[in-house]
Amino acid sequence: MTDKTSTPIDYATVDFSPLIVVSGDEVVTHSLVRDVPLSGGRTLALVTLDNGRDHTRPNTLGPVTLLEFSAVMDELTARAGRGEIHGVAVTGKPFILAAGADLSKVSEIPSREVGKLLAQLGHFALGKLSTLGVPSFVFINGLALGGGLEVALNADYRTVDASVPAIALPEVFLGLIPGWGGSYLLPNLIGIENALKVIVENPLKNNRTLTGADALKLGIADRMFGSVTFLENSIRWADGVIAGSVSVSRPNAPGKIERMVKWDAAVGIARKMLESRIGTVAASPYAALDLIKAARTGTKAEAFAREDEALADLISGDQLPASIYSFNLVQKRAKRPAGAPDKTLARPIGKVGVIGAGLMASQFALLFVRRLKVPVVITDLDQARVDKGVAYIHGEIQTLQDKGRISSDEANRLRALVTGTTDKADFADADWVIEAVFEELGVKQDVFAEIEKHISPTAVLATNTSSLSVEQIGAKLAHPERLVGFHFFNPVAVMPLIEVVNTPATDDATLSTAMVIAAKLRKNAVITRDTPGFVVNRVLAKLLGEAMHAVDTGTPFEVVNGALASFGLPMTPFELLELVGLKVGAHVLDTHHAAFPDRFFESTNLHRLAEHGKILERNSSGKVTGFDKGAVKIVAGGTTPITAEQILRRVEDGLADEIKRMLDDDVVHAPEDIDLCMLLGAGWPFQMGGITPYLDRVGASERVFGGTFHTPMVRGVGSAATASSTPVLS
Repeated sequence: MTDKTSTPIDYATVDFSPLIVVSGDEVVTHSLVRDVPLSGGRTLALVTLDNGRDHTRPNTLGPVTLLEFSAVMDELTARAGRGEIHGVAVTGKPFILAAGADLSKVSEIPSREVGKLLAQLGHFALGKLSTLGVPSFVFINGLALGGGLEVALNADYRTVDASVPAIALPEVFLGLIPGWGGSYLLPNLIGIENALKVIVENPLKNNRTLTGADALKLGIADRMFGSVTFLENSIRWADGVIAGSVSVSRPNAPGKIERMVKWDAAVGIARKMLESRIGTVAASPYAALDLIKAARTGTKAEAFAREDEALADLISGDQLPASIYSFNLVQKRAKRPAGAPDKTLARPIGKVGVIGAGLMASQFALLFVRRLKVPVVITDLDQARVDKGVAYIHGEIQTLQDKGRISSDEANRLRALVTGTTDKADFADADWVIEAVFEELGVKQDVFAEIEKHISPTAVLATNTSSLSVEQIGAKLAHPERLVGFHFFNPVAVMPLIEVVNTPATDDATLSTAMVIAAKLRKNAVITRDTPGFVVNRVLAKLLGEAMHAVDTGTPFEVVNGALASFGLPMTPFELLELVGLKVGAHVLDTHHAAFPDRFFESTNLHRLAEHGKILERNSSGKVTGFDKGAVKIVAGGTTPITAEQILRRVEDGLADEIKRMLDDDVVHAPEDIDLCMLLGAGWPFQMGGITPYLDRVGASERVFGGTFHTPMVRGVGSAATASSTPVLS
């Protein structure tokens, strides 16, 4: 870090007015003050954060909110100086402390300088909690995320409600860092290892949050009280602290040995973990690590100045707007799927039938019985396979019970709902039947033609095909209008996306039923047209096909991996191929080449690699250590290798071309649906925005079709600023 990043400034001299222009129609969270009498004639000023809305609209901290909070703190400081109050406590409206900074206007921040003001304003306002001249408290009565938790961290003492469901610093998940003191205050409060878990590890584990009990155990909160009398007990406890009758110990606070020995080592371990798990493209986790490392020494003012610079860099960069775009897709668009029929058309589901008893089919059955809590019957070619499938499902239910995820009573009920049979007549009363058999058109056609003889006229048929034509799968059905594609991603219990495939014959009642069931399974569904690969596999087939084509023509595996590193994907192309199965990967490439021979490559070498069994060399713990010598020998012989730059350009332009074609053909309705599918179905990173914002930023969209997927582009002001030197705000 440069000297500039650690030079403290007097925030009172900063002009924050440019932020007011950006804040626009901010929903202001007001700081409402009332005096509470304490023992001994003392007084506590209780500040309640409240935006005047119900619990469905949490308190957030925008510029106007922070300036009001700052002004209230100034008034309370003056009152403390006059001896009118003896302590200050902050709490929130029912169930909510604060959900963090108001990021709704971040896309309108015109420059890095104005972005830096947002960081400085947070420090200016919240930092006053430590300079009131009397003890300060925060009573964490509900949701406390990001800046909401940093309100608490800036105070001297904290209590927490035992029922609080979510306390977290999720910033790195969104392309930010805890920039209002959290990167410095938290490790110096609860120790380096605990802080790394809260700031870095938890956000990257699907935004894992803490409960009230977790916060107490870690040392974020000093005391915990039950919900019914939380405020009364918190005030009574604060009274004791102010009177001196209550002492507070913080055993997790770092001592000399931790600072000298453990601190840098723990940060180094965390850095290696990040590199192996997410690569090095995502900026915010590494910025957070740098700040946490620097928090070992120095003053709070120096630390806050470092946070100002780091937050300004991230706010003005490309990754934050892409992350917010991704977050909005997952939180909003996914909840209102484009093209979904009226929910009232959906048929009730009282029983589910699963054709197949293998691993995928058994995972389906487990998910359906857990979420729908209706009878589930599975079938297969013989009783031995059926018994094995039922035993697997029962075993997984037992595992859930052993982990405390479900009670013994619920486990017994779920086991009783799962049965197996070889008699298709047992499907007669099933309302929803899904197949998970071999990915071969004739097999699926015959399976459905047979089961249709036994099911009711209103039962819905669903196929989990990943690449075959759903319409063709239903070619032998008497009633193809009740067939729908219902494509899960593996592992079924974890991956949140289902591609719901709408064929020309599928009727609205069937489509509506599929969408309603997906929601009941707690999955996000995107409706796609019945085209090869639908969305996720078509995009992946393009990427993997280009990767294998480069290898086939003589480019080393290592060069291909390096070429695509800038995507920041969760795994390399060859790790992905091994994950889905080399035979499956070869089949997907073949399917797309057959459908679009001028745009998709097939790969004979991939079939040979599938027979060989692997591409990568791994150590005993499963970590990739290089490329298998046999695999390298198999692909040898290509005579026209290409460079990493050429590979990257081919992949970027190829994806831009294919996605534009998909949108022109109305495979899905908008680029947002493509991105949602890649985020939820392939685990592509938030900071990439799925894929289309990235293709716009790198110029692939312009090169391929002379336009962009998004207008304006999803990008940071830092990159956009190079196009014009005219300041937006003076």
